[in-house]
Amino acid sequence: MSAHALYVMAAYAITVLVLAGLIGWVLIDQRGRKRDLAELEAAGVRRRSDKSAEALKDKGAKT
Repeated sequence: MSAHALYVMAAYAITVLVLAGLIGWVLIDQRGRKRDLAELEAAGVRRRSDKSAEALKDKGAKT
């Protein structure tokens, strides 16, 4: 194996490790954000974009 092939293989290996680390980081962070959202929803906090029937009914009653 030439020095050039060793360099290329090392570059691929480093790239695979970095990509695997980034994917792992995103998945771990996603679980944390989902847990945070579940805690907020359990506490009664709702999103501004939530267009539930109850919100629409309340809005209609005020006008």
